[in-house]
Amino acid sequence: MKIRSSHTLIAKTFHCVFIVLYTYGMIKQLDDLSQLEDAGLLYFEVVFSILFLLIVIFRYLYMRNYKTFLGASKAVPVAHQYLAKSIHISMYLCLALLPLSGLLIAGLYTLGFTHGLMQDFAVGLHEFSASLSYLLIIIHVVGAVYSRMKCEGIWTSMVPIWKEDKSSSHPKVKKFITWENELFKKLENYMSSKKN
Repeated sequence: MKIRSSHTLIAKTFHCVFIVLYTYGMIKQLDDLSQLEDAGLLYFEVVFSILFLLIVIFRYLYMRNYKTFLGASKAVPVAHQYLAKSIHISMYLCLALLPLSGLLIAGLYTLGFTHGLMQDFAVGLHEFSASLSYLLIIIHVVGAVYSRMKCEGIWTSMVPIWKEDKSSSHPKVKKFITWENELFKKLENYMSSKKN
């Protein structure tokens, strides 16, 4: 059995398509609910939300079969694995909530609830999930770029550009890696002491 050190073409394609769809969704977002009076725009928003939701679901179902740190050239501390997995799962939940809340907004609007408590709740939920998605994606990208700086192999296993070539020799990066490893070791020791 061959051990996979890189994500499949399907996983990389899901990643790239998702980035394009998410970016497009954020750029084209509505300025005002009254824009939904345009039946063509309402229909487009519903179709886009369903497509986005399906891609999030299919991507999750596909990616859950792979390790979070697929392609890592060195062992990843267990505490780091838990942290990364928590962020990934939070991203999937948040990114599923975005189209679900958008569909709720559209459904309520279609039923005549253009204002009021239910519509305010749906809009608030949509805005919360959008804001949380920004934060989680920023954390994800910073972590990916940091991993790229460390030349761990994780970046290269998913992203088709800016390939890693060798370990970083920059003294500040090495110092930060040492500090990071010590921190995660302490977290692991703390977690194991709580189990006992």
